[in-house]
Amino acid sequence: MNPKNINKLQLEGLVKAGAFDSIFKNRKVIYDNIPNIIQNSKTVYENKLQNQTSLFSEESQKVSYLIQDKKASSWTSDEIVSREFESVGFFISNHPLKSYEDALNQYKVKSFKDFESSVENESLIAGTIMSVKEKKTLKGSSFAIIKFSDLSKVYELFLFSEILELNRDSLIEGKSFLLTVIKDKENQDNRFRRINVRKIVNLDEVIKKNYTNVEIEIHSADDLKKLYEVIKEKGDSKIRIYIKNENKNYFFELKEKRKFDYETLKHLNKERYIKKINISFILNFNH
Repeated sequence: MNPKNINKLQLEGLVKAGAFDSIFKNRKVIYDNIPNIIQNSKTVYENKLQNQTSLFSEESQKVSYLIQDKKASSWTSDEIVSREFESVGFFISNHPLKSYEDALNQYKVKSFKDFESSVENESLIAGTIMSVKEKKTLKGSSFAIIKFSDLSKVYELFLFSEILELNRDSLIEGKSFLLTVIKDKENQDNRFRRINVRKIVNLDEVIKKNYTNVEIEIHSADDLKKLYEVIKEKGDSKIRIYIKNENKNYFFELKEKRKFDYETLKHLNKERYIKKINISFILNFNH
């Protein structure tokens, strides 16, 4: 292409959107090498105009030739979806809420679609912010119309002045939140009546909280050793272990508190020897 028809900003947007994945899968590497790619393209184009033969082989014109560090790091899954959102305004390869799936299951969080169609008046839902529009009422009070996305649909909610003032700095596009929502008591017969936000907390705060009590149910006593290897580090969590079988039920409470955080929870939820995990902790939900 004529180098005048493409620039660094355009290439950055295409890379973040995943447009070059079929050419080179590591988006971070291409993103970091955009200046090299542009310069190489310019050289090739000028040589063609002058009808010259490149001093380099055709191999040198490929993206892989420009990559000096073959063991270069790549963007994390969170960074990938965040940059996709920056580029195109929605999520392509994954949804940010997938990263919090274990926490959402523990809280029994409903999808917005399920809550909207249910008879329940109040529920916990989750959403990733897509846009924030701040406005003022006739009396001068601030409020915000926030467009959220979850795994079921895109939806809008109002945040009124008190909650908005407490959370304004954290209401950033691409960030994910846990929300307590309630349906307006007026127009009870209207399934689509307004839904208000009573409380909101950043999901990053949720997963960083220390678990005070953890109950782990495993299939067999033979699995105790595997479990011990995962939770042997000392920490702040009280651990109780249950084993239930046809003949007897066993219950253990570890004498010393152990480290049990969100990463531990995600790891154990993938293990076949784990039957069930229940956690409890104090979450500051005053916002």
